[in-house]
Amino acid sequence: MTDHAPLPSFPSAFHWGTSTSAYQVEGAAAEDGKGVSIWDTFVRQPGAVREGQTGDVACDHYHRYPEDIGLMAGLGVNAYRFSIAWTRIQPDGSGPANPAGLAFYDRLVDALLEQGITPFPTLFHWDLPQALEDRDGWLARDTAYRFAEYAGLVAERLADRVEHWITLNEPFIHLAYGYAFGVHAPGRALMTDAIPVAHHQLLGHGLAVSALRSAGAARVLIANNCTPVWPASTAPEDQAAADTYDALHNRLFLDPILLGTYPDLSAYGTGPDLRGAVRDGDLDVIAAPLDGLGINYYNPTRVAAPGPEHGLPFQDVPIEGVPRSAFDWPVVPDGLRELLVGLADRYGLALPPVYITENGTSVADKVVAGRVADAERIAFLDGHIRALAEAMEAGVDVRGYLTWTLMDNFEWAEGFTQRFGLVHVDEQTQVRTPKDSYYWLRDRLAELRAGGRARP
Repeated sequence: MTDHAPLPSFPSAFHWGTSTSAYQVEGAAAEDGKGVSIWDTFVRQPGAVREGQTGDVACDHYHRYPEDIGLMAGLGVNAYRFSIAWTRIQPDGSGPANPAGLAFYDRLVDALLEQGITPFPTLFHWDLPQALEDRDGWLARDTAYRFAEYAGLVAERLADRVEHWITLNEPFIHLAYGYAFGVHAPGRALMTDAIPVAHHQLLGHGLAVSALRSAGAARVLIANNCTPVWPASTAPEDQAAADTYDALHNRLFLDPILLGTYPDLSAYGTGPDLRGAVRDGDLDVIAAPLDGLGINYYNPTRVAAPGPEHGLPFQDVPIEGVPRSAFDWPVVPDGLRELLVGLADRYGLALPPVYITENGTSVADKVVAGRVADAERIAFLDGHIRALAEAMEAGVDVRGYLTWTLMDNFEWAEGFTQRFGLVHVDEQTQVRTPKDSYYWLRDRLAELRAGGRARP
């Protein structure tokens, strides 16, 4: 049974943790001087979110963080990745810092450290200040400079206690869902005209790396959503479609950072200047050395050559014969090993130490007699942790594994209908109920600490 089988050995200094993001958990949408973000705006558009739900309250983490840190301590993790809401620090996306916003993250960081939990703050997890979106958001080059200014303000306050910093979360998903397809905030549907968003996010990342280091940040990372890309067949056109998709999803956000170049994006109607967005010196800024690379992994992607009216140079096709999550995503644990080994092969010495900054699954959880029996999530975690160990045995330098997510939260356009948490949250009462997966992971981590199986 997977719920009692011991896990493989891991380094003694390995970071085990959980991840959340500000808009999905904090609530307090208009408290203590917080400004309006693009998600505050988007959720109020008719039909944008299931059942018209919003993150106005979410998990009320802004007020209940001591309880939530207690859950982390009970779980036995030593790391917590959270995001900082830009609009709590700069309500309009520029100007001086809001003291109340900084004070909240002061309290959060101090409370984590008191429990021996290492903070991993992410500076941007999709909640751009609406005032910047009104000036064209990430389509505007100026947003990159505003982001670096904001990063410096936060680091000046917290870098004396926070060692690990993450600039952006999943810039590909924000580009695709927010600006290309319009199913996430800010709700633009620009298709390939959204390509400059990629460069401006990456430029903001590079500028923020410099600002963070100037303020004393010790370790700087970025968190990218990455996927193994599988061609639907051995036909040359399907192989070409897979290469084209890999260039967009993976290499567009890794090659510039690790190699200082953009991949071939000619299939998307752009040259290496990304439709005029790239200026002299930009790639040098983007390729600033990093101390780690965050990888968010959920599933592989299978693609085929598009039909004549498809509009993109690829089309997704289902992965058959594997379990599927409540979100209807394929569950392929070995895809994590494949992804990590593939990245190590592709980038070699240019690949910095890796942290798995998100990995989790949605299950149709219910509380029955005070218990949430989520055997599917236990199997998911067990399989992915074992796949991670195999990648490490193959030589990939992995320093941490942070699950998505600590607790059920506002799952973007799906509202509260998709549950990824180790802890069940009733969004009406805010009652927290640890699931079977919480206790499973707690016990496995305790065994690693006590069983002498952690490598020195």
